[in-house]
Amino acid sequence: MRRSKSKRNPLLPDPKFNDLTVTRFVNNLMYGGKKSKAFEIFYNAVDIVEDKTKENGLEVFKKALENVIPSVEVKSRRVGGATFQIPQEVRPERKISLGMKWMISYARARNSKSMQQKLAEEIMAAYKSEGGAFKKKEDTRKMAEANRAFSHFRF
Repeated sequence: MRRSKSKRNPLLPDPKFNDLTVTRFVNNLMYGGKKSKAFEIFYNAVDIVEDKTKENGLEVFKKALENVIPSVEVKSRRVGGATFQIPQEVRPERKISLGMKWMISYARARNSKSMQQKLAEEIMAAYKSEGGAFKKKEDTRKMAEANRAFSHFRF
């Protein structure tokens, strides 16, 4: 028999914007339990975005995150000795989580001086529907589209 679902710890909204999405993003951004440093990096990145775009930094961030959130993904399934990539809808919680992780990983891979600068550049690129995280979303969508014929193997 399966074990019961584990209960999730409640998230507290962040101190500056009072927003749960920001807290989730910062939790993904954090290294080694250094949450205050992660908040500092995020807030500085939002300030840089505000300076460069002349718009509300939090709104730009939310729009950027919305642009990189995937709707479908492919999962591998072994059927009779062959492995197929089967397109599947992404659960709402996982959508947001994937989008955040992609943004952070592509921000870390950028060439800039500081993490604040890298994150700000990735947020602005995602806001304009370009950059690494947006490309990853489009590649995932195209792969799902190409493997649409195998969707009857869904599990």
